[in-house]
Amino acid sequence: MLMRRPGFDPSLVGPHTAFLDELRARGLLEMSGGFGDRSGGAYLLTGIDSLEQAREIAGRDPLVIQGASDLAVHEWNTR
Repeated sequence: MLMRRPGFDPSLVGPHTAFLDELRARGLLEMSGGFGDRSGGAYLLTGIDSLEQAREIAGRDPLVIQGASDLAVHEWNTR
């Protein structure tokens, strides 16, 4: 989950989208989308071996690298 920081730079959306497209092409992205209130968004990784691997992958998101969004990575146990 990514939450926008004050002063969010909209020019980073393109690189962020390209990052997600690359994850999807590699079979690592199940779904993604922004929150209706434009405060941030979330994406679901798949085929990941560990929570640490998920953190490492999400840490390469341009929104994180540029400090535009705060990152939270959680393991999601679905039923």
